[in-house]
Amino acid sequence: MAQPVNADLVDSVRSRLPDGGHLAETADVFALLGDPGRLTLLVALLEGELCVRDLAAACGQGESAVSHQLRLLRAHQVVTVRREGRLAYYRLADAHVRLLLDVALAHIGHAPATDHIGCATEIPGGAR
Repeated sequence: MAQPVNADLVDSVRSRLPDGGHLAETADVFALLGDPGRLTLLVALLEGELCVRDLAAACGQGESAVSHQLRLLRAHQVVTVRREGRLAYYRLADAHVRLLLDVALAHIGHAPATDHIGCATEIPGGAR
């Protein structure tokens, strides 16, 4: 292991790092977002709750493929489902998921970063 230049700073950083389990869960979420098909579904869900058939039509994907991807996303608490008769309606799980998508899209220049209530957010240091 490398010898630190500033041991106090290194100790401070080390004490604030999440444990391995939390890091692994976070990596799993980013891996889910790394698939263009799943990411397309999530971006579509930024518009609101959609049933599987409408989501498949909007994203140009087959219903069975969309259902499979949504099961994976639901297992990692990225989306939630509401059933109405034979239809399953999906939406983003919470404001954290929306914020994650908003910031990622803003990073590549396709949408403004927003806070939890949809207002434009200033990126610290003016970074974009």
